[in-house]
Amino acid sequence: MMADFDQEQEDFLRERHVRFFQRCLHVLPERYAPYETSRFFRLKTNLISKLNCSSRAVQYVMCVPVSPQGPGAPHPYDSGHVAMTYTGLACLLILGDDLSRVCRDACLSGLRALQLEDGSFYAVPEGSENDMRFVYCAACICFMLDDWSGMDRQRAIDYIRRSTSYDSGIGQGSGLESHGGSTFCAVASLCMMGKLQEVFSERELKRIRRWCILRQQNGFHGRPNKPVDTCYSFWVGATLQLLDVFQYTNFQKNRSYILSTQDRLVGGFAKWPDSHPDPLHTYFGLCGLSLMGEAELRKVHPALNISERAFESLRQLHGSWRQKSS
Repeated sequence: MMADFDQEQEDFLRERHVRFFQRCLHVLPERYAPYETSRFFRLKTNLISKLNCSSRAVQYVMCVPVSPQGPGAPHPYDSGHVAMTYTGLACLLILGDDLSRVCRDACLSGLRALQLEDGSFYAVPEGSENDMRFVYCAACICFMLDDWSGMDRQRAIDYIRRSTSYDSGIGQGSGLESHGGSTFCAVASLCMMGKLQEVFSERELKRIRRWCILRQQNGFHGRPNKPVDTCYSFWVGATLQLLDVFQYTNFQKNRSYILSTQDRLVGGFAKWPDSHPDPLHTYFGLCGLSLMGEAELRKVHPALNISERAFESLRQLHGSWRQKSS
C-alpha cells in the first residue's frame, strides 16, 4: 500500500515541521503555554529530527521533586499528577536519561493511592475526574518502571470490561459513549499488561476491530457522526496496529487527510484543514504518518506512544534493572 502514495512523498514538508518544533522548544503560543504536556509533544520531535535537546531539559523534568507521597510536590497546592508523571518519564526516556534519579518506589506508592475501588484512577490525590485516560497513564508508568505494584491490575481490567459499550467500542467509563481515544487507552493498557487476549475473546476482538475500522472516512474520527481529526490517525490507527489490522485501512486517504492539515508556511499540523497548527496535533499527525511507514520518520511504539528508539532504550534499562535485582 505504501507504493500507492510514494509519488506524493514531496508533499510532506519535513523541514518546516522541524523548524516548527524548534520554535516551540523556545517559546509556545500563549494559548498553549499553560499546558505542561506541550513540553512532551515538543520533545517528541525525535520522530523527525535529532534536535539538540540539552541536559537542561532533563534538569527541568527532574527539578519537580518526587516526595514519599508521589511525584511532584514543589508546594502544597501543586501535587503530583498521573498524566504529568507519565509524560515526565517519557520525556526522560526520549532524552536518553537512565531514570536513575527517579524515586520509583515513591512513584508507585503515589500511584496506588490514586486508584479507586472501581479500578479507575484519579489524576491527583485531592480528587479529580477518574476515567480511562488515567488508567492508561497508570499502566504506562508501571510499564516504564517495570513494576506493576503501582496498580491493582484486576480492578483496572474489570473497569475496562465494564466500559465496553453495546457497539463494541470502549468509553471513558461504564455506560459512557464509545470513543476512539478511550478505546486506545483500554487496548494499549491491556497490551502493556500482556492481558489483551485473556480479557477479550477473539469474537470480541473482531468486534472492536470492526468498530475502529469504521472510524475511517478519509482520515479518522473518534466517534460516529463526528468530523475527522488529525489526532485520531494515531488514537484509532495505533489501536488498529495493536489489534493487527491497521494494514487493512486506506493508507492513501489517511495520509492525504493528514497532509491537508499541515501549515505550508510555518510548519506544523492542525486539527482540521485551514485551522491553526499546534504541538499536540503536529505530534499526532507525525505519529499517524509514522504508523504508515512514512519515509524520514522514526517508528512510533503504538502502545507506549514514544519512538521505537526510546522504547529500545527502555528495554535495555529493564534488562539492567532485572540483572541487578537478581
